[in-house]
Amino acid sequence: MLSGFGVIVNALGTRVKSYLPQICGTVLFRLNNRSPKIRQQAADLISKIAAVMKACMEEKLMGHLGIILYEYLGEEYPEVLGSILGALKAIVNVIGMTKMTPPIKDLLPRLTPILKNRHEKVQENCIDLVGRIADRGADFVQPREWMRICVELLDLLKAHKKAIRRATVNTFGYIAKAIGPQDVLATLLTNLRVQERQNRVCTTVAIAIVAETCSPFTVIPGLMNEYRLPELNVQHGVLKSMSFLFEYIGEMGKDYIYAVTPLLEDALMDRDLVHRQTSCSAVKHMSLGVFGLGCEDALRHLLNFVWPNIFETSPHMVMAVRDAIEGLSYAIGPSQLILYLIQGLMHPARKIRDVYWRYYNSLYISFQDSLVPNYPNIDNDQQHSYSRHELFYSI
Repeated sequence: MLSGFGVIVNALGTRVKSYLPQICGTVLFRLNNRSPKIRQQAADLISKIAAVMKACMEEKLMGHLGIILYEYLGEEYPEVLGSILGALKAIVNVIGMTKMTPPIKDLLPRLTPILKNRHEKVQENCIDLVGRIADRGADFVQPREWMRICVELLDLLKAHKKAIRRATVNTFGYIAKAIGPQDVLATLLTNLRVQERQNRVCTTVAIAIVAETCSPFTVIPGLMNEYRLPELNVQHGVLKSMSFLFEYIGEMGKDYIYAVTPLLEDALMDRDLVHRQTSCSAVKHMSLGVFGLGCEDALRHLLNFVWPNIFETSPHMVMAVRDAIEGLSYAIGPSQLILYLIQGLMHPARKIRDVYWRYYNSLYISFQDSLVPNYPNIDNDQQHSYSRHELFYSI
């Protein structure tokens, strides 16, 4: 019934203008109902018809609804509270930050305690609303309040639902853009020390998003400084952040490769397998981002540190090394890589030959034509002619 009514109102569009006062009156009446189900339904209807109310120029009516919903933020039933937040989000979306009633500076402090709510629907709608305000209306709220929200957001990185974690990570980016990256970054770097893996991984993604929105030079020095801590979790987090960071910034990475090469060098020589695995992943994203931008010397240097790991047996490590070498083969060219491969293709030990042939086959599939000039010259004999005259012209 709710969906049907919403579809009819949206289909009628501006023709529904004369009925809107009556519809809103009924919605307000039902928001007062004793039954939580009916209150939830009324709030859901507001979110369904908000776009039509905007099209009908009923901004005053929407402002009134906004104030009523704001007063209902103390709702005890989480399902209903989630719907009320959804309705507020719909109104904020269509009416804009400047015309919103209640004003954003009053609305946001009321949302901060709601972020502690453990119900998924409440969390999702609340973080969406906070993220929207951070994106479009961050100037209406004091930086102090945003920092308070940053601390609350760290808890949401533990959420089971991926949509909540993704929205939280994006909100960190919006807040960093609004109040500057330093304070947000300090909060995130501190969070790398926690035990829970999911929390740390989401933190590393958030750091990379902050780097993308506020330029990498604001983040990379802090990250590199944090790597000096002799703590496994922190170092893994820093390397993972580097990996995501270079994945997100792509071509911009060419300005930062020489700065982070010593750090990756150290990680690729570490005794800990995860250090080497994560740094291989960072090398992959880095080399794919700067393909053709003249950073071959640094990448060739890193290849010398990646190469000894080709005999690892852990499945994750094997995949990371293969990805890194594949990325490097694009960035520095197959001609360089085949020089590394030729030495092991005819090795007496089968275990070593197998690894080298596996890498050679993948190189052959990707760059068959580019490898032709790298094969050795073979003299003609009585039966066969091995000449490649036309190719020599082009060389």
